Amino acid sequence: MCANFQPAPPSAFRLHFEAPEPSFEYHEAYPGSAVPIILRSTADADERCIEKAVFGLIPAWAKDRKIARHTFNARSETVASKPSYRRSWSHRQFCLVPVQAFYEPCYEGGGKPVRWSIHRTDGLPFALAAIWERWKPESGEHVLSCSLLTVNADASPLMRRFHDPDDEKRSVVAVRSDQYDDWLDAEDDAAARALLWPIVGSGFAATSAPRTRVVTA
Repeated sequence: MCANFQPAPPSAFRLHFEAPEPSFEYHEAYPGSAVPIILRSTADADERCIEKAVFGLIPAWAKDRKIARHTFNARSETVASKPSYRRSWSHRQFCLVPVQAFYEPCYEGGGKPVRWSIHRTDGLPFALAAIWERWKPESGEHVLSCSLLTVNADASPLMRRFHDPDDEKRSVVAVRSDQYDDWLDAEDDAAARALLWPIVGSGFAATSAPRTRVVTA
């Protein structure tokens, strides 16, 4: 599961994602954080737009936002049937989450896990496959939210290094830059699932990135 990532910087959106620069502030993401996502524009089907979304999908039937703490990842194997995600999947509400890196726990040293950063070897940002939903509380405006798609990573030399040794190995999906539109415009299950592959290691690297503790007097 991926519960922590560094969104791509605002300057990267036009340069690397052919999308407008986000107009809102955002920081390192955890479940419940505000993050920028890329959607297909409703005004122009050939354009991409940027929206502010909660990291953690909030289904239309949710009573409050707390569910986002548990819905930040959607398993590709069950996304079409799980109540929290099936509407987004069936309505082809696909989006991209631009990131600079994402973080996973590594247990290789024994003892407590250490946070590691997974990033491109060339330092460029990349986009993760996700689904989105629009939720309207009893009072207030609509809230957009998203969940990252995950796939089994047993065959990935890179991603199988992470998570508890007894847990299933999972990976988020890094969409190739020449397939961004294929993901956003996927019209059926087959077209979408053809793009859902684990990060196997080619072009990616992992380095130790423990959280720093601030010591005050």
